[in-house]
Amino acid sequence: MVQASLNGDMEEEREKALQEGGDPYQLDCLLNPHKYPPVWRMESCMCASEHQAPCMDHCIFDAISRDEKGNVSIDVDKCVGCEECIRRCEEKKLTASKDILPALAAVRTGSEPVYAMIAPAFVSQFEAEVTPGRLRSAFKKLGFAGMVEVAVFADILTLKEALEFNQNIRKREDFQLTSCCCPMWIAMIRKIYHQLMPHVPGSVSPMIACARTIKTLYPKAKTVFIGPCIAKKAEAKEPDLAGDVDFVLTFQEVQDIFDFAHIDPAKLPEDDRDHSSKAGRIYARAGGVSEAVSATVSRLYPDRKITVRAQRADGVPACKNMITQLLEGKTKSNFFEGMGCIGGCVGGPKALIDREIGCEHVNTYGGQATYPTPIDNPYVIELLRRLGFDTVEALLEKSDIFTRDF
Repeated sequence: MVQASLNGDMEEEREKALQEGGDPYQLDCLLNPHKYPPVWRMESCMCASEHQAPCMDHCIFDAISRDEKGNVSIDVDKCVGCEECIRRCEEKKLTASKDILPALAAVRTGSEPVYAMIAPAFVSQFEAEVTPGRLRSAFKKLGFAGMVEVAVFADILTLKEALEFNQNIRKREDFQLTSCCCPMWIAMIRKIYHQLMPHVPGSVSPMIACARTIKTLYPKAKTVFIGPCIAKKAEAKEPDLAGDVDFVLTFQEVQDIFDFAHIDPAKLPEDDRDHSSKAGRIYARAGGVSEAVSATVSRLYPDRKITVRAQRADGVPACKNMITQLLEGKTKSNFFEGMGCIGGCVGGPKALIDREIGCEHVNTYGGQATYPTPIDNPYVIELLRRLGFDTVEALLEKSDIFTRDF
């Protein structure tokens, strides 16, 4: 069906699949993933109904229940796409949702321009020889109008968080929680530790900021986010964010598309755009957000008495432990960064390379940036002006692009 979508023959292939006995439910999941949660049950469960299913045991968001037939049912409103249930399903009946077919249909047969938004963790995911410029060429060869590095918007939100830190942290006991970039971390705070929400800045994620910016500058455009995470598929469907990101693909899905389309990005010409600073590029690994915000606070307010004292955790158990320390007053930190995956985004479930190797490449790419922080980056400042922000301090004001009301 991927090949049919590349060829523009999707409807014909769908009818053929149905005539040959294809499962209508599975076909609908593939063709209309927006209707379903980020995790699909593709076959009947084999777990004994009188016992708690392993997937249910390990879902901290209570998103899984059993129906009258003993099959697990996943609540589209509660599932955040952490993928823990997929890992725990011994019978392999659960799978991550896929946006390949509708995304390709938009790219190949749609009349609107479609932009690929690539997550900061992309560096060397598609082989070390695949530079950002060659990857951009690959997306254009598929039919995308262009590729945008989400790291640029991590830059902008770093600026916003640095400004908010300066505004909110006035006493030694004050503290701020980040990171807006990880939907699992934000979901944990909203759904389990909601008493901490007043300490979470009202910011969208870099993914949402990127999509909204594209649609502000190009109102008819469609947006496709590409990263290592299926939790982003859940984030894109949240009621207050729905419509900003049209489709979410994982690195694995994109690799499948390249394979079907016989595109080898390593052999394509460079199409370079050097827009992001080191701060935005290192968001992809654990500790990157803290480092970025700390450097930017120091750059903006070199004489500030209360500096960033960061504590970070990666992986759900570590995040829960850090929050427990915070609630029990057992930490002196004032800036808390949580990442749902061990290692940060480079450790996402749909990454193509080992997280340690991914972290090394992200650090190298960050070190190659022309500018260390977003306040030093003229492209970021110019982009903000194009969006109506005449000063960086204007980021503290409520906006339709960067603000989120939790």
